[in-house]
Amino acid sequence: MAVCGSRTHIGHFAGNMTARRLQCSLSVKSCTVSYNKRGFQNVSKANINLGNKGRPNNFMLYQYFSTNVAKRRTNLNPHKGFGLEGFRNLSHECFYSGTASASNVSSDNSKGTEQVVDVVNSSEAKIPLQLNSGSFYLPHPAKAKTGGEDAHFICTLTPAIGVADGVGGWADLGIDAGLYARELMSHSLSAIQDEPKGSVDLIRVLEKAYVRTKAKGSCTACIVALTEGGLYAVNLGDSGFMLVRNGCAAFKSPSQQHGFNFPYQLDCNNAGDSPSSAMVFKITALPGDVLIVGTDGLFDNLYDEDISGVVFQAMEDGLGPQMTAQRIAELAQLRAMDHIKSSPFSDGAREAGFDYHGGKLDDITVVVSYITE
Repeated sequence: MAVCGSRTHIGHFAGNMTARRLQCSLSVKSCTVSYNKRGFQNVSKANINLGNKGRPNNFMLYQYFSTNVAKRRTNLNPHKGFGLEGFRNLSHECFYSGTASASNVSSDNSKGTEQVVDVVNSSEAKIPLQLNSGSFYLPHPAKAKTGGEDAHFICTLTPAIGVADGVGGWADLGIDAGLYARELMSHSLSAIQDEPKGSVDLIRVLEKAYVRTKAKGSCTACIVALTEGGLYAVNLGDSGFMLVRNGCAAFKSPSQQHGFNFPYQLDCNNAGDSPSSAMVFKITALPGDVLIVGTDGLFDNLYDEDISGVVFQAMEDGLGPQMTAQRIAELAQLRAMDHIKSSPFSDGAREAGFDYHGGKLDDITVVVSYITE
Protein backbone atom coordinates (compact mmCIF):
# COMPACT_ATOMS: atom_id res chain seq x y z
CA MET A 1 0.00 0.00 0.00
CA ALA A 2 2.91 2.27 -0.71
CA VAL A 3 2.54 5.66 -2.35
CA CYS A 4 3.31 5.51 -6.05
CA GLY A 5 4.94 8.61 -7.43
CA SER A 6 6.40 7.19 -10.60
CA ARG A 7 3.39 7.36 -12.89
CA THR A 8 0.74 9.95 -13.57
CA HIS A 9 -1.24 8.36 -16.41
CA ILE A 10 -4.51 9.26 -14.72
CA GLY A 11 -7.34 10.97 -16.52
CA HIS A 12 -9.95 13.00 -14.68
CA PHE A 13 -8.59 12.48 -11.19
CA ALA A 14 -6.69 15.06 -9.20
CA GLY A 15 -3.86 13.71 -7.09
CA ASN A 16 -2.14 10.38 -6.78
CA MET A 17 -4.72 7.62 -7.03
CA THR A 18 -2.41 4.86 -5.90
CA ALA A 19 -1.89 6.46 -2.49
CA ARG A 20 -4.28 4.81 -0.07
CA ARG A 21 -6.75 7.05 1.73
CA LEU A 22 -6.55 7.28 5.50
CA GLN A 23 -9.58 6.44 7.58
CA CYS A 24 -9.94 9.80 9.27
CA SER A 25 -8.21 13.02 10.26
CA LEU A 26 -4.89 12.41 11.99
CA SER A 27 -3.34 13.63 15.18
CA VAL A 28 0.40 13.31 14.65
CA LYS A 29 1.54 14.75 17.97
CA SER A 30 0.06 11.99 20.07
CA CYS A 31 -1.11 8.53 19.28
CA THR A 32 -2.98 6.56 21.89
CA VAL A 33 -4.89 3.32 21.69
CA SER A 34 -7.81 2.72 24.01
CA TYR A 35 -9.47 -0.66 24.39
CA ASN A 36 -13.21 -1.01 24.29
CA LYS A 37 -14.62 -4.49 24.71
CA ARG A 38 -16.54 -5.27 21.55
CA GLY A 39 -19.13 -7.94 20.94
CA PHE A 40 -17.83 -10.63 18.62
CA GLN A 41 -21.35 -11.25 17.37
CA ASN A 42 -20.82 -8.31 15.03
CA VAL A 43 -18.27 -10.19 12.94
CA SER A 44 -19.14 -11.04 9.36
CA LYS A 45 -18.71 -14.77 8.92
CA ALA A 46 -18.44 -17.15 6.03
CA ASN A 47 -18.19 -20.90 6.50
CA ILE A 48 -16.99 -22.51 3.32
CA ASN A 49 -16.42 -26.19 2.55
CA LEU A 50 -14.42 -26.91 -0.57
CA GLY A 51 -13.33 -30.12 -2.18
CA ASN A 52 -10.81 -32.11 -4.23
CA LYS A 53 -7.71 -34.13 -3.56
CA GLY A 54 -4.00 -34.44 -4.16
CA ARG A 55 -0.90 -33.85 -2.09
CA PRO A 56 2.44 -32.15 -2.77
CA ASN A 57 5.75 -33.04 -1.21
CA ASN A 58 6.94 -31.64 2.08
CA PHE A 59 9.35 -28.72 1.84
CA MET A 60 11.54 -26.73 4.18
CA LEU A 61 10.56 -23.17 5.03
CA TYR A 62 12.60 -20.48 3.31
CA GLN A 63 12.49 -16.79 2.68
CA TYR A 64 14.18 -14.41 0.29
CA PHE A 65 14.33 -10.67 0.27
CA SER A 66 14.86 -9.22 -3.19
CA THR A 67 14.11 -5.97 -4.94
CA ASN A 68 15.11 -7.03 -8.43
CA VAL A 69 12.63 -8.00 -11.13
CA ALA A 70 12.90 -10.01 -14.34
CA LYS A 71 14.00 -8.06 -17.37
CA ARG A 72 11.47 -9.89 -19.52
CA ARG A 73 7.86 -10.55 -18.53
CA THR A 74 8.11 -14.13 -19.78
CA ASN A 75 11.10 -14.92 -17.61
CA LEU A 76 9.64 -17.01 -14.82
CA ASN A 77 12.85 -18.89 -14.16
CA PRO A 78 13.50 -18.06 -10.50
CA HIS A 79 17.26 -18.24 -11.02
CA LYS A 80 17.49 -15.77 -13.93
CA GLY A 81 17.43 -12.01 -13.67
CA PHE A 82 17.04 -11.74 -9.90
CA GLY A 83 19.28 -10.87 -7.01
CA LEU A 84 18.65 -13.48 -4.31
CA GLU A 85 19.52 -11.32 -1.34
CA GLY A 86 19.25 -12.25 2.30
CA PHE A 87 18.57 -15.96 1.76
CA ARG A 88 17.97 -17.86 4.96
CA ASN A 89 16.91 -21.35 5.96
CA LEU A 90 14.31 -20.98 8.69
CA SER A 91 14.48 -23.90 11.09
CA HIS A 92 12.92 -22.27 14.13
CA GLU A 93 9.26 -22.67 14.99
CA CYS A 94 8.06 -19.14 14.32
CA PHE A 95 9.28 -16.49 11.93
CA TYR A 96 8.47 -12.79 11.83
CA SER A 97 9.43 -10.49 8.97
CA GLY A 98 9.58 -6.80 9.73
CA THR A 99 10.79 -5.92 6.26
CA ALA A 100 8.84 -7.26 5.33
CA SER A 101 -13.50 -15.90 -5.06
CA ALA A 102 -14.68 -18.23 -6.76
CA SER A 103 -17.55 -16.82 -8.82
CA ASN A 104 -20.12 -18.84 -6.93
CA VAL A 105 -18.95 -17.63 -3.53
CA SER A 106 -19.99 -14.22 -2.34
CA SER A 107 -19.71 -12.29 0.88
CA ASP A 108 -20.30 -8.73 1.93
CA ASN A 109 -18.93 -6.31 4.47
CA SER A 110 -22.07 -5.97 6.56
CA LYS A 111 -21.70 -6.98 10.18
CA GLY A 112 -23.58 -9.86 11.69
CA THR A 113 -23.91 -11.68 8.36
CA GLU A 114 -23.09 -15.37 8.09
CA GLN A 115 -22.79 -17.08 4.73
CA VAL A 116 -22.38 -20.81 4.27
CA VAL A 117 -21.25 -22.42 1.03
CA ASP A 118 -21.05 -26.22 0.80
CA VAL A 119 -19.45 -27.67 -2.30
CA VAL A 120 -18.15 -30.95 -0.86
CA ASN A 121 -19.02 -33.36 1.90
CA SER A 122 -17.05 -32.11 4.89
CA SER A 123 -16.31 -35.69 5.94
CA GLU A 124 -13.75 -35.79 3.11
CA ALA A 125 -11.55 -33.38 5.00
CA LYS A 126 -11.26 -35.22 8.34
CA ILE A 127 -7.52 -35.68 7.84
CA PRO A 128 -4.75 -34.25 10.06
CA LEU A 129 -3.10 -31.52 8.04
CA GLN A 130 -0.06 -29.28 8.21
CA LEU A 131 1.21 -26.13 6.48
CA ASN A 132 4.54 -26.00 4.68
CA SER A 133 5.07 -22.30 4.09
CA GLY A 134 7.44 -19.90 2.39
CA SER A 135 7.33 -16.18 1.67
CA PHE A 136 8.72 -13.59 -0.68
CA TYR A 137 8.64 -9.80 -0.29
CA LEU A 138 9.27 -7.10 -2.89
CA PRO A 139 9.03 -3.57 -1.49
CA HIS A 140 8.02 -0.67 -3.69
CA PRO A 141 11.26 0.39 -5.44
CA ALA A 142 11.00 3.85 -3.89
CA LYS A 143 10.63 2.31 -0.41
CA ALA A 144 13.32 -0.35 -0.68
CA LYS A 145 15.83 1.50 1.52
CA THR A 146 13.37 1.69 4.42
CA GLY A 147 12.03 -1.83 3.91
CA GLY A 148 8.65 -0.82 2.54
CA GLU A 149 5.36 -0.73 4.41
CA ASP A 150 4.34 -4.41 4.39
CA ALA A 151 4.99 -6.89 7.19
CA HIS A 152 4.23 -10.57 7.71
CA PHE A 153 4.88 -13.56 9.93
CA ILE A 154 4.89 -17.35 9.60
CA CYS A 155 4.36 -19.52 12.68
CA THR A 156 4.76 -23.30 12.45
CA LEU A 157 4.18 -24.35 16.07
CA THR A 158 0.62 -23.03 15.86
CA PRO A 159 0.28 -23.12 12.06
CA ALA A 160 -0.59 -19.54 11.17
CA ILE A 161 0.29 -16.78 8.71
CA GLY A 162 -0.25 -13.05 8.93
CA VAL A 163 0.22 -10.12 6.56
CA ALA A 164 -0.27 -6.40 7.11
CA ASP A 165 0.00 -3.45 4.76
CA GLY A 166 0.77 0.02 6.10
CA VAL A 167 -1.40 2.78 4.62
CA GLY A 168 0.90 4.89 2.45
CA GLY A 169 -1.04 8.12 2.97
CA TRP A 170 0.80 8.60 6.28
CA ALA A 171 3.98 9.35 4.32
CA ASP A 172 2.52 12.78 3.53
CA LEU A 173 2.77 13.49 7.27
CA GLY A 174 6.32 12.19 7.53
CA ILE A 175 5.22 8.94 9.18
CA ASP A 176 6.35 5.49 8.07
CA ALA A 177 3.22 3.35 8.32
CA GLY A 178 5.41 0.29 7.89
CA LEU A 179 6.35 0.64 11.56
CA TYR A 180 2.70 0.24 12.55
CA ALA A 181 2.30 -2.79 10.28
CA ARG A 182 5.45 -4.46 11.63
CA GLU A 183 4.47 -3.87 15.23
CA LEU A 184 0.95 -5.20 14.64
CA MET A 185 2.31 -8.39 13.07
CA SER A 186 4.84 -8.86 15.88
CA HIS A 187 2.09 -8.58 18.49
CA SER A 188 -0.19 -10.86 16.44
CA LEU A 189 2.48 -13.54 16.45
CA SER A 190 2.91 -13.21 20.22
CA ALA A 191 -0.85 -13.34 20.75
CA ILE A 192 -1.16 -16.51 18.67
CA GLN A 193 1.50 -18.19 20.77
CA ASP A 194 -0.48 -17.24 23.90
CA GLU A 195 -3.68 -18.88 22.61
CA PRO A 196 -4.89 -22.11 24.25
CA LYS A 197 -3.65 -25.12 22.33
CA GLY A 198 -6.23 -26.30 19.83
CA SER A 199 -8.62 -23.35 20.25
CA VAL A 200 -7.08 -20.32 18.58
CA ASP A 201 -9.42 -17.31 18.34
CA LEU A 202 -8.13 -14.99 15.62
CA ILE A 203 -10.46 -12.12 16.44
CA ARG A 204 -9.09 -12.21 19.97
CA VAL A 205 -5.57 -12.34 18.52
CA LEU A 206 -6.24 -9.29 16.34
CA GLU A 207 -7.83 -7.43 19.26
CA LYS A 208 -4.78 -8.04 21.46
CA ALA A 209 -2.35 -7.03 18.73
CA TYR A 210 -4.33 -3.89 17.99
CA VAL A 211 -4.40 -2.79 21.63
CA ARG A 212 -0.68 -3.44 22.09
CA THR A 213 0.45 -1.61 18.94
CA LYS A 214 1.62 1.89 19.83
CA ALA A 215 3.37 3.07 16.66
CA LYS A 216 1.84 5.85 14.58
CA GLY A 217 0.12 4.77 11.42
CA SER A 218 -2.56 2.40 10.19
CA CYS A 219 -2.71 -0.82 8.21
CA THR A 220 -4.82 -3.62 6.83
CA ALA A 221 -4.47 -7.13 8.28
CA CYS A 222 -5.10 -10.72 7.30
CA ILE A 223 -4.38 -13.73 9.52
CA VAL A 224 -4.97 -17.37 8.54
CA ALA A 225 -4.52 -20.37 10.84
CA LEU A 226 -4.80 -24.10 10.23
CA THR A 227 -7.00 -25.76 12.85
CA GLU A 228 -8.55 -29.19 13.28
CA GLY A 229 -11.62 -27.86 11.48
CA GLY A 230 -9.65 -26.55 8.51
CA LEU A 231 -8.57 -23.02 7.64
CA TYR A 232 -9.69 -20.26 9.98
CA ALA A 233 -9.09 -16.70 8.76
CA VAL A 234 -9.80 -13.08 9.63
CA ASN A 235 -9.35 -10.30 7.10
CA LEU A 236 -9.71 -6.55 7.50
CA GLY A 237 -9.09 -4.36 4.46
CA ASP A 238 -7.73 -5.23 1.04
CA SER A 239 -5.03 -7.71 1.92
CA GLY A 240 -6.39 -11.23 1.71
CA PHE A 241 -5.98 -14.89 0.87
CA MET A 242 -6.79 -17.35 -1.87
CA LEU A 243 -7.15 -21.14 -1.94
CA VAL A 244 -6.03 -23.02 -5.04
CA ARG A 245 -7.25 -26.57 -5.58
CA ASN A 246 -6.23 -28.73 -8.54
CA GLY A 247 -4.75 -25.70 -10.28
CA CYS A 248 -7.90 -23.59 -10.00
CA ALA A 249 -8.94 -20.76 -7.70
CA ALA A 250 -11.41 -22.40 -5.29
CA PHE A 251 -11.93 -19.40 -3.02
CA LYS A 252 -10.68 -15.83 -2.64
CA SER A 253 -11.47 -13.54 0.27
CA PRO A 254 -13.40 -10.41 -0.73
CA SER A 255 -11.83 -7.00 -0.23
CA GLN A 256 -13.21 -4.70 2.47
CA GLN A 257 -13.30 -1.11 1.24
CA HIS A 258 -15.31 1.96 2.23
CA GLY A 259 -14.84 3.14 -1.34
CA PHE A 260 -12.43 2.65 -4.19
CA ASN A 261 -8.83 2.69 -2.93
CA PHE A 262 -10.12 3.33 0.60
CA PRO A 263 -9.71 0.07 2.53
CA TYR A 264 -10.81 -0.82 6.02
CA GLN A 265 -7.86 -0.20 8.34
CA LEU A 266 -6.72 -0.42 11.95
CA ASP A 267 -5.32 2.91 13.11
CA CYS A 268 -3.25 4.28 15.97
CA ASN A 269 -5.78 6.96 16.91
CA ASN A 270 -8.49 4.39 17.61
CA ALA A 271 -10.59 6.21 15.03
CA GLY A 272 -10.35 3.70 12.19
CA ASP A 273 -12.12 0.36 11.87
CA SER A 274 -12.18 -2.04 14.79
CA PRO A 275 -10.88 -5.62 14.75
CA SER A 276 -14.47 -6.79 15.22
CA SER A 277 -15.21 -5.39 11.75
CA ALA A 278 -12.96 -8.03 10.21
CA MET A 279 -14.52 -10.74 8.10
CA VAL A 280 -14.19 -14.28 9.46
CA PHE A 281 -13.84 -17.37 7.28
CA LYS A 282 -13.88 -21.08 8.08
CA ILE A 283 -12.90 -23.20 5.11
CA THR A 284 -12.51 -26.94 4.77
CA ALA A 285 -8.99 -27.73 3.58
CA LEU A 286 -7.71 -30.89 1.91
CA PRO A 287 -4.25 -32.34 1.23
CA GLY A 288 -2.92 -30.84 -1.97
CA ASP A 289 -4.55 -27.44 -1.49
CA VAL A 290 -2.34 -24.38 -1.83
CA LEU A 291 -2.98 -21.29 0.31
CA ILE A 292 -1.78 -17.90 -0.92
CA VAL A 293 -1.85 -14.98 1.53
CA GLY A 294 -0.83 -11.55 0.32
CA THR A 295 -1.15 -7.79 0.48
CA ASP A 296 -2.98 -5.71 -2.10
CA GLY A 297 0.23 -5.35 -4.11
CA LEU A 298 -0.43 -8.94 -5.16
CA PHE A 299 -4.19 -8.89 -5.67
CA ASP A 300 -4.26 -5.45 -7.34
CA ASN A 301 -1.95 -6.68 -10.08
CA LEU A 302 -2.75 -10.34 -10.73
CA TYR A 303 -6.05 -11.94 -11.61
CA ASP A 304 -7.09 -15.19 -9.96
CA GLU A 305 -6.17 -17.20 -13.05
CA ASP A 306 -2.70 -15.59 -13.10
CA ILE A 307 -2.01 -16.72 -9.55
CA SER A 308 -3.48 -20.19 -9.95
CA GLY A 309 -1.55 -20.61 -13.21
CA VAL A 310 1.77 -19.86 -11.50
CA VAL A 311 0.89 -22.26 -8.67
CA PHE A 312 0.01 -25.03 -11.10
CA GLN A 313 3.23 -24.61 -13.08
CA ALA A 314 5.37 -24.37 -9.93
CA MET A 315 3.96 -27.63 -8.60
CA GLU A 316 4.44 -29.26 -11.99
CA ASP A 317 8.09 -28.17 -11.72
CA GLY A 318 8.37 -29.62 -8.21
CA LEU A 319 9.05 -26.26 -6.55
CA GLY A 320 8.62 -25.61 -2.84
CA PRO A 321 6.36 -22.94 -1.36
CA GLN A 322 9.04 -20.26 -1.08
CA MET A 323 10.01 -20.50 -4.73
CA THR A 324 6.34 -20.48 -5.68
CA ALA A 325 5.86 -17.32 -3.61
CA GLN A 326 8.84 -15.78 -5.39
CA ARG A 327 7.43 -16.55 -8.83
CA ILE A 328 4.06 -15.05 -7.91
CA ALA A 329 5.58 -11.90 -6.39
CA GLU A 330 7.88 -11.29 -9.34
CA LEU A 331 5.06 -11.68 -11.84
CA ALA A 332 2.95 -9.27 -9.76
CA GLN A 333 5.73 -6.68 -9.86
CA LEU A 334 6.14 -7.08 -13.60
CA ARG A 335 2.43 -6.45 -14.04
CA ALA A 336 2.62 -3.50 -11.66
CA MET A 337 5.22 -1.89 -13.92
CA ASP A 338 3.12 -2.44 -17.05
CA HIS A 339 1.40 0.82 -18.01
CA ILE A 340 -0.94 -0.74 -20.55
CA LYS A 341 -2.10 -4.23 -19.60
CA SER A 342 -5.34 -4.39 -17.63
CA SER A 343 -5.13 -5.28 -13.95
CA PRO A 344 -7.64 -5.80 -11.14
CA PHE A 345 -6.72 -2.31 -9.90
CA SER A 346 -7.31 -0.65 -13.27
CA ASP A 347 -10.59 -2.56 -13.62
CA GLY A 348 -11.71 -1.23 -10.24
CA ALA A 349 -10.60 2.29 -11.11
CA ARG A 350 -12.62 2.30 -14.31
CA GLU A 351 -15.66 0.94 -12.48
CA ALA A 352 -15.28 3.85 -10.05
CA GLY A 353 -15.19 6.33 -12.93
CA PHE A 354 -11.44 6.96 -13.23
CA ASP A 355 -9.39 6.78 -16.42
CA TYR A 356 -6.57 4.55 -15.22
CA HIS A 357 -4.58 1.97 -17.13
CA GLY A 358 -1.98 -0.63 -16.22
CA GLY A 359 -0.88 -2.08 -12.92
CA LYS A 360 -0.25 -0.45 -9.56
CA LEU A 361 3.32 -0.24 -8.29
CA ASP A 362 3.32 -1.16 -4.61
CA ASP A 363 4.87 -3.29 -1.90
CA ILE A 364 4.18 -6.94 -2.66
CA THR A 365 4.08 -9.64 0.01
CA VAL A 366 3.26 -13.23 -0.92
CA VAL A 367 3.11 -16.17 1.49
CA VAL A 368 2.46 -19.59 -0.02
CA SER A 369 1.53 -22.64 2.05
CA TYR A 370 1.26 -26.18 0.77
CA ILE A 371 -1.34 -28.08 2.76
CA THR A 372 -0.21 -31.65 3.37
CA GLU A 373 -1.04 -34.61 5.56
